[in-house]
Amino acid sequence: MNIQSRRILGLLSSSKSDWIGLHGMRIAIAIIFLWIGGLKFAPYEADSITSFVANNPVMSLFYKHPDQYAQHLTREGELKPTERAWQTANDTYGFSRGLGTVQLMTGFMTLVGLVSRRWGLAGAALAFLTPFVTLSFLATTPEAWVPALGDPHHGFPYLSGAGRLIVKDCIMLGAALLTMSDAAKAYLRRTD
Repeated sequence: MNIQSRRILGLLSSSKSDWIGLHGMRIAIAIIFLWIGGLKFAPYEADSITSFVANNPVMSLFYKHPDQYAQHLTREGELKPTERAWQTANDTYGFSRGLGTVQLMTGFMTLVGLVSRRWGLAGAALAFLTPFVTLSFLATTPEAWVPALGDPHHGFPYLSGAGRLIVKDCIMLGAALLTMSDAAKAYLRRTD
């Protein structure tokens, strides 16, 4: 190994690099939760999660008519007043706003973790728990898999766009675990 490679590896393995990486993860987690949580207040985003919520045995309890969702789906950016009225009556938007509020709180607490380990620990714990819910959609949501429409590549393991979006939460799980662990260590050092 040459000297230049050793220097680069030395920089990457330094405690300063760890500090930058962990704070970078906190900021990235906060951006994701703040952005997506804010979008939950827009009808198009609430409409786009309908199939996930309606097919989940626990979350579907928040909808009045989860069994009818497929008849009322719209594409992102598409405005159909009849479907919007159905989504309103189904409590799609109320649920989405509640979920958005939780996501915004998670993002803010994670971001505050840059200065307060206690709040950061709470935010990281919520961020860590979230992927367990979202990854469960792979098992409960038919739209997570490529449908059988003639192409031989359908069903498991062929993820649809929705499925690919969900599976990325594996990264969130790992990032949240690292930030939660870091916040817990710092909090315990401070209270000892």
